[in-house]
Amino acid sequence: MAKRHEGYQYAGCPVEAALEIIGAKWKGGTIYHLLSGEKRFSELRRQMPSVSQRILSKALKELEADGIVVRTVYPALPPQVGYKLTPRGELLRGAVLALRAWGGDHLQREEPFATAAE
Repeated sequence: MAKRHEGYQYAGCPVEAALEIIGAKWKGGTIYHLLSGEKRFSELRRQMPSVSQRILSKALKELEADGIVVRTVYPALPPQVGYKLTPRGELLRGAVLALRAWGGDHLQREEPFATAAE
C-alpha cells in the first residue's frame, strides 16, 4: 500500500514529519481518546462534540492510512465499526500524554505566556 505522504520532502526534520501525520486539529484528540482502548465512532463523537462527523471520519481514514489506527467492522445490524491504535500508534502514547500535561498547565495559567519579542 502506498503511503499517503510518499514523495513529500521532510527536509530532514523529524518533528515536521511527525506533525505532518498527527498535527491536524482533531487527530491529536482522536489519538488521545484511543489511548484508553478501542472506541466506536459514536463514542469518539461523544468525547469530541465539537468535531463534525465528516471531519472525524476524514481524520480516522488518514490515521488508518498512516498506520496509526486500525478499523474493525463488526457484524451487527446496523454495522458497527471500532477503532484502536496499532502498535505504531501506541508509540505515540508518551508524546500525546506530554502534550496533555502541557495543555493542562497552559489552560490553568492566569497570565499568558510571554512572547519571544518581550
